[in-house]
Amino acid sequence: MADVREDEPKQAVMNHETEAPREPWPEEVEDRSKSAKARGYFRQHPRAKWALIFLLIIGIAFGIYIWSYYSARESTDDAQIDGHIGPISSRVPGTAIEVYVDDNMVVKRGQILVQLDPKDYQVMLEKAEADLADAIATARAAQTGVPITSTTSTSNIDVSHAALNAAQHEVSAAQAQVAEADANYVKTSQDLKRYQQLVDKDEISKQQYDAAVAAEQAARATLDAARSAVATAESHVVQAQANVRAAQIAPQQVAQFRARAGAAEAAVKTRQAAVDQAKLNLEYTTIHAPFDGVVSKRSVEPGSVIAAGQPLFSLVDLEDLWVTANFKETQLKDMKVGQHATIHVDAFDHDYKGYVASFGGATGARFSLLPPENATGNYVKVVQRVPVRINLDKGEDPGHRLRPGMSVEPTVITK
Repeated sequence: MADVREDEPKQAVMNHETEAPREPWPEEVEDRSKSAKARGYFRQHPRAKWALIFLLIIGIAFGIYIWSYYSARESTDDAQIDGHIGPISSRVPGTAIEVYVDDNMVVKRGQILVQLDPKDYQVMLEKAEADLADAIATARAAQTGVPITSTTSTSNIDVSHAALNAAQHEVSAAQAQVAEADANYVKTSQDLKRYQQLVDKDEISKQQYDAAVAAEQAARATLDAARSAVATAESHVVQAQANVRAAQIAPQQVAQFRARAGAAEAAVKTRQAAVDQAKLNLEYTTIHAPFDGVVSKRSVEPGSVIAAGQPLFSLVDLEDLWVTANFKETQLKDMKVGQHATIHVDAFDHDYKGYVASFGGATGARFSLLPPENATGNYVKVVQRVPVRINLDKGEDPGHRLRPGMSVEPTVITK
């Protein structure tokens, strides 16, 4: 029953609304009056509608242009000018006697920067040249001995072989004489036996017998002499064989002389290298600029004792400068090598033109002294930056106003 009583007023209100229209609210009356005024204004000024439409189109077009302009460009203020800064040092130790440049001085390639005392190196060069002359003389003597030894050894071999052949022939001749003497001795000894029988019978005279005895003794002596000659000839053969063996080692002697000559030639090359090194050391006493640039951080004075490799200057090359821009990794999506770029230099409030040359091999955090360790439970994702090299177009800095380390704001056109 309570519900029915509560619904009765609502029903009465609905019936009342259907029977008589509701009075408009003040806000509705104000909105209707404004819209009526606007329609009345546009009826009185029909061109205003078209002007409004035109302005709306211009605004939309401008917004699209601004969006397309900035969406095709990536910029960063984390960038600076970079260049080659070469440390100038001495390659030999010495004492500086002249310093020809000062800080911030512009020098050309080959210009003398520092002069070291050259006296010690001149003495070393003279000693090296004297050692070279001695080595050359020794090498010439060794080279001369090689053909002489070779010719002599060849002759000795031929002579020894000839002597051996002669000794062998001498043995053969002596043996033939032995055979002849032995035959004569056999004949005379047999004759003596026969004469002995005849002299016993008094058939021959004593004088004939004595002659037979003398002939037998002479034949024996001849036989003994022939046998001695054979022994002598055989000794000559042995001696000739020894000479042949001695002559056969002549090639080894020639090889030994050639080895000595080779060692002498090697000594000449070693001395020549010492002379060349001494000349280089003497040249190194004069320190030249390796390239065009500006001298910075001078640390040498006349009279300073310099060690080899000690830094004396820093030479900044202003001919080859570039921009190192650290872009966020999220900015590299459409960036490519070769894209044009504009570099705004804060120092001069001037824009230079360039192009993207290369991208870094890793993010800057990887090359820091203490790289972040993300393999922990406390990992927080941080947008990394990647170094991008932007080269300047040729002729952009003819006055060499740019300096390494200057802050710049590069903008890369990605589309």
